Amino acid sequence: MCCIHGYTPLRRTGDSGFRHALRIARTKGKDERGVDYLKKNAIAGRRFESWAAMEAHLDAWTRDVADLCVHGTTGDAPRHRFDRDEVHALRSLAGLPPFMTARDLVRCVGADCAVAIDGNAYSVPWRLIGARVRVTVGSELIRVHHGGREVAVHAELKGRHGRVVDDRHLAGLVGSRERPIKVVPSPSLPAISALLRPLAEYEAVAGGSF
Repeated sequence: MCCIHGYTPLRRTGDSGFRHALRIARTKGKDERGVDYLKKNAIAGRRFESWAAMEAHLDAWTRDVADLCVHGTTGDAPRHRFDRDEVHALRSLAGLPPFMTARDLVRCVGADCAVAIDGNAYSVPWRLIGARVRVTVGSELIRVHHGGREVAVHAELKGRHGRVVDDRHLAGLVGSRERPIKVVPSPSLPAISALLRPLAEYEAVAGGSF
């Protein structure tokens, strides 16, 4: 697939992308062997003194060769089709925020009041033990949501086997830090005076006197 240098379709036309399910070919759009085409036509048999030299060659090849070839499916050269149908739909990138790259995950809160992300543990409020939460990983932050609200935010750890604990998430725990202990109040006992009876009442029931 050939593309015009500097052309960013989604951002410049205001469209939004759609994430397809992994390993389900039926949901994918048609793709082409762009890498194979590039390797065999643009760089096959060539040597470059530097990375910058190769990039300059590819820019010229895209502009002067690939964009002027008639496409087998559309019957148009990419450059001609772009100038005729697409250039007028583009918008300026000035003032547009960059795409946010983030992962959305679902995790179950463990008995240690934490969720596991990429081999590291991040604390959440202990009352959510056993609950399923939504985790967003992006911009070097771990954000945990439950019930439509954000319940925890942590800086993303590098490496593995680390643990981040916010002490506020453990507030109210009794006993073990690993599992909260539910304290059930003992039923109230009747007052001592309620258990005592005057001897006259027993005398009236049994007869006689003491």
